[in-house]
Amino acid sequence: MELTDIDLNQLVLFHQLMLERRVSKVADNLGLTQPAVSNSLAKLRRLLGDELFIRTPSGMVPTPFAEHLAEPVGYALGMIHTGLNQQSRFEPANVKRAVTVGMTDIGEIVFLPRLVERLAEEAPGVTVSTVRNTAVNLRDDMEAGKVDLAIGLLPQLKAGFFQRRLFRQRYVCLFRKGHALDKKKLSLAEFRSAEHLVVVSSGTGHGKVDELIRRAGVERNIRLTVPHFVGVGHILQGTSLVATVPERLAMRLAEPFGLTYLPTPVKLPEVTINVFWHAKQHRSPANQWLRGVVFDLFADAQEASAV
Repeated sequence: MELTDIDLNQLVLFHQLMLERRVSKVADNLGLTQPAVSNSLAKLRRLLGDELFIRTPSGMVPTPFAEHLAEPVGYALGMIHTGLNQQSRFEPANVKRAVTVGMTDIGEIVFLPRLVERLAEEAPGVTVSTVRNTAVNLRDDMEAGKVDLAIGLLPQLKAGFFQRRLFRQRYVCLFRKGHALDKKKLSLAEFRSAEHLVVVSSGTGHGKVDELIRRAGVERNIRLTVPHFVGVGHILQGTSLVATVPERLAMRLAEPFGLTYLPTPVKLPEVTINVFWHAKQHRSPANQWLRGVVFDLFADAQEASAV
């Protein structure tokens, strides 16, 4: 098949159907009637010799061939759109749109307050939503343009993604001020005998910490296990428990909850926190601006000087 055999508008319609999975929504997005969308889809089916989308009660489900086409078509359309709009100047102050960022609950605590404040100053028409890195199919949603950026420890985002390092951080032991361990240094024996709060953050790189501690031959006295980090400050504030957490989180929680922290006596590797974006968004002025804001706010000086 040659490019002259196909209408670019049909590829736009195909891409919209991959994103929305509903003819009515695609019709609204493109300013067409539903019969016009159906007719265009029928022509594309005949041209490509494949059903492309199967109608089901939950929407239009792509065939394997459509799934195969989705990435190259989306990438090509993105490049065409970028090329046509390269001369257009992006003015954050005049933009009205929503952005979605993938992050964990740690990310929401560490990044969101400053990010929202900066966006309110530079781009008051921009609203922010977050999705859990583990609660969605992050790779597919970023490829489809539903998630603009992701921040965190995300080894699963490799092929098809760009990334830049924000910082490296160690793990620390976090507990309330006045705790029996509130001293200059924490010994391994004290760490073993303390009562621990453990966060089982499945699906994130932080979930490997417990495994690394066990591999080091250290058995902890685990008193409480929770599935997320959002309640850690409240729990430690009112108990004598100790939690092993990333240092940036400890820094954010220490003052509001009357906590303090020390380096963990167990040797644990530092972790790298990156910003990720899909290759389709690499030249998007809006995405370039958004990730620039994130990098300006949160990158270590060493990372900034390396750019």
